[in-house]
Amino acid sequence: MGKSRGRRFRQVPFSPAGLEQRCHEGDDPDEEPAAELLEKVQHPSAEVREYACASISKLLQEQQAIPAFLQRDVVRCLGPLLMDYSLAVRETAAGALRNLSACGGFEVCDDMVSKDIMTPLVALLKECSTGLDANQLSPEKRIEMDKNYIEDIANEAINLLWNVCECSSTAVHIFNKEGCLEAVLLYMKKFSTNVDLAISAANCLQAVTEDNPDLLYSFNASSQQVLETVMLCPESTMKHILLRTLTAGIIWNIKGTIPPGSLGSMINAILKIFSESLAIDAGETIIRMKEAEKNRLKLAVEGETEENMSDVTENCVLSEDYDLEEMPKGKVKKGENDIFDFLPPDQRELKEVTALLMAQQTALEIIVNMCCSEDPSDDEWEELSSSDESDFMENSYNDGSGLLMSPLCLSDEVNSAFLNNLIPKKILEKTAFPNSVALDICMHNPSWKPLIKKLNAVQCRALTCLQNILLVSDMDCLGGASLQSIAQHLSQLVFAKMELPTDTEFLEAVTSALRAVLQTMASKNISQQSVTPEQLWTLCEAGMNSSSASVKVNIVSILGISGSILAKGQDTAEKLKVIGKFLLEVAMKESSLVVAGEALDALFDVFADGKEAEKAAVEIRLLPALKEFQPVFKMRRKANTLILKFMEPSR
Repeated sequence: MGKSRGRRFRQVPFSPAGLEQRCHEGDDPDEEPAAELLEKVQHPSAEVREYACASISKLLQEQQAIPAFLQRDVVRCLGPLLMDYSLAVRETAAGALRNLSACGGFEVCDDMVSKDIMTPLVALLKECSTGLDANQLSPEKRIEMDKNYIEDIANEAINLLWNVCECSSTAVHIFNKEGCLEAVLLYMKKFSTNVDLAISAANCLQAVTEDNPDLLYSFNASSQQVLETVMLCPESTMKHILLRTLTAGIIWNIKGTIPPGSLGSMINAILKIFSESLAIDAGETIIRMKEAEKNRLKLAVEGETEENMSDVTENCVLSEDYDLEEMPKGKVKKGENDIFDFLPPDQRELKEVTALLMAQQTALEIIVNMCCSEDPSDDEWEELSSSDESDFMENSYNDGSGLLMSPLCLSDEVNSAFLNNLIPKKILEKTAFPNSVALDICMHNPSWKPLIKKLNAVQCRALTCLQNILLVSDMDCLGGASLQSIAQHLSQLVFAKMELPTDTEFLEAVTSALRAVLQTMASKNISQQSVTPEQLWTLCEAGMNSSSASVKVNIVSILGISGSILAKGQDTAEKLKVIGKFLLEVAMKESSLVVAGEALDALFDVFADGKEAEKAAVEIRLLPALKEFQPVFKMRRKANTLILKFMEPSR
């Protein structure tokens, strides 16, 4: 669904003494600890095995350490420990495998599945769902650790399952075959007492239900009731908002199981949840949560100080000879200065903000999928453009909409729910740059700095949504915003700073949205003054230097739309000549067949009709240049066809 999975690291409870020092000794610093630790996971002592698994878990967060562990068959070493008699070993082993799957990427996940990680993992998940034997841990140990081992193990295991299922179709097949749905739904039902476990389960189930028709048969009335209960949970924390958003995404994925008579109300309920998520100002939430964190830590320091002062008073009463000055000074000083000693391991405020941003990003990604696009992907375009059945000159013409901009469509149910919940209006609001005060907070707090990337991701997803909304709905749904004002807003996003943005994801998203609004304005014969000719050329030069073919396609299309409008005016031949030369150069020199084809498409749009266009075409000798280029382009298409056929078996 266009989403990207961030790395999810398990926090290791301790750092083994001396391990880092050994990692820097010898010729290969990664091999020695890998061999030593994998040997220790076979140790008779459960504490040694737990130590080894926790150490491996920490090392696997470093990508350069992964090959040394893979060479020593870490998956087969740790897999059996998922069913170890020690619950602590099970948890740390699952955490290590989770880190391996998150940091190793697709190939590592495939390798884990091929080495049968799913057998012990499925067994562990099912055992956790029915309850582990609490007597395996002594009452003293349970009190000391103050944790629920069953749910903590389940959380590590479900995250591991999520990772491998996102990367491996074989893992998804095993998920279906082994009936893992029941266990995952059981974990989701824990939302009232363990929202983190429920979120992990919802993330996993959302990934597994996407494009998985075989799983739909497993969803009965009871399963749907669980999802509806979770989706309607009344709690208002950011984590619960994320949980509801993920659950709404699951229901969207399995909409084929919903009776037609209930589909409209269900879609409306889904978009109501998305609307509630998008209505929250993430910037203001960051400011508020940071202040809450500051106050909480301040209270913790003051509480520690008071406790220390009380201890001092008691000690003074007990010992007449005690130095009354030295003890209070030392105690108070520690309480005032060592604030980091009081930082909680969970960082609750930061987690709340992160949950909100994840919810908003997820909602926007699902909304994009709700817009049924007929656009071919880049690979499909390559295949289409390589077909010998299409003629180079004739089939390159179109009705002015552009080959890559086929109309989108919304079902009546989705369109109605969009309007009822003001989805387009809220999407437009999310396209703005993040709150500058919130950004400053994140920049100056290392643990909060990763939020900047999440804020930018939400903006990019909103721009992609806006692009689709512009092509599927009328303007009334945008809360009174005109096409001119939207074009002006997008122009400001691009040209607000002295230098043009260089972030590829943002540049692709904003140029796609700008392309859509200009195309819509052209189809309605609305003139645009939001982008000046100078800005347009600056954007073209910057865009063609981008490494992204999508950015280049958008830039070429924007130029083609602008040229088409100019061709209808008077005394525009000189400007059309400049546009024609630029597009012709792109078509002839661009290595990407997609971009070259779009440039040709734009040329035909610009010079299709009009006296000014005809005059300009003659002066730049457009027709002779195209005739000369025609055999070259056909040769490139044939070469591309051969490459695609050669790659077909390895796909």
